[in-house]
Amino acid sequence: MIFITVDDKNVPALGFGTWQLRGKECTAAVAKAIDIGYRHIDTAQIYENEADVGAAIAGAGIERKEIFLTTKVWMTNVKDGALQSSVDESLKKLKTDHVDLLLIHWPVKDVPFAEQMKSLAQVKAAGKARLLGVSNFTVAQMKEVVEELKAPIVNNQVEYHPYLSQQPVLDYINEHNMFLTAYSPLARGKVNDSKVLKEIGKKLGKTPGQVALRWLLEQDNVAAIPKAASEKHMRENFEIFDFSLTEDEMRRIHAEARPDGRMISPDWAPKWDKAA
Repeated sequence: MIFITVDDKNVPALGFGTWQLRGKECTAAVAKAIDIGYRHIDTAQIYENEADVGAAIAGAGIERKEIFLTTKVWMTNVKDGALQSSVDESLKKLKTDHVDLLLIHWPVKDVPFAEQMKSLAQVKAAGKARLLGVSNFTVAQMKEVVEELKAPIVNNQVEYHPYLSQQPVLDYINEHNMFLTAYSPLARGKVNDSKVLKEIGKKLGKTPGQVALRWLLEQDNVAAIPKAASEKHMRENFEIFDFSLTEDEMRRIHAEARPDGRMISPDWAPKWDKAA
């Protein structure tokens, strides 16, 4: 496993995403992921599966401290008071007294960031979150919370894969002792269509998806949380630690980025950063 060290805590760079997994399917998938070796599990209030994730972790037969657990506060819960209450509800569902990383899921404009960051800080001060972060924030929004509000934000979880450059975000997180978590790291399966990833994978005896994940993890301070419902794909995504990529291969994969590469941009999304 590759680890990212932030605030003296080690974050497994490869995690297991649980979006769209619910009920018994979710519990079984998380349990299998832990059995395979995943130690970083990502969920969110809006996924409606925190209880399922919690059941899997509780029944995994390993100590809670071995799991790096992330959840995210949904947009309707970011007001002071509501945020703290929602986190308490999440912890109850997750069957734990803390999460390792707590994120604001999307930037909400009608609640001041100062209010949101103050509420997050209170959750952390109470020992209910070890680290704090955001998700889907632009560089300008990160500047506001990190530089103006002095919030102890260490992570931004954003869509990131070979077809989407996140260079502005990467530059910022590397300048401010933060890390980036890549969601949809396999571009919803579209990495399998890349001639470049196919070619590199053929040479290495790896799939395009494995090459894409390795490309992410070889970048400084980048984690990835691929989702997989089948054991086959869980194992495939985990088997990326027995090879590395050359500088030229890294460059060729970076060159796959394109202006229309973004796949997740709902109506409430911010005005995204443009790659230089």
